[in-house]
Amino acid sequence: MTAHEVDGSPNGQDERRARGLEMMSRVYGFDVDEARGDFMETTVDHLFGDIWSRPGLSFRDRRLLLIGLLAGQHLNDVLDLQMPAALANAEITPDELREIVLFLTHYTGWPQGARLNGQAETHIARYQKAARKGGSPG
Repeated sequence: MTAHEVDGSPNGQDERRARGLEMMSRVYGFDVDEARGDFMETTVDHLFGDIWSRPGLSFRDRRLLLIGLLAGQHLNDVLDLQMPAALANAEITPDELREIVLFLTHYTGWPQGARLNGQAETHIARYQKAARKGGSPG
């Protein structure tokens, strides 16, 4: 059994849930302290407790893959969660986010790229304003 498999015991499930909640908070950039209902419990336990916690790819690698996928599927509402979290966690710099947008524009299409650029610049401005004030963007 690997470190990411649950042994089926209540204690193993509790550890998986705690790992999932911690990872979900890190991914989204805000506190997630519970999972209610089967859908959210499965999301927390499996997606965040198992998949995001696996070895093999860095957290940054996973974030970059997710940003690319979301951009390609025009899921800009979820990008509004991922971009500021990536900046706040220092996974990417403002200049790297701008480069990501420029690169993805050539694969997602110019209208989507223009929207991505606007989103990125909005999140960068918030991030930089918060950094100047010594806080975190919210």
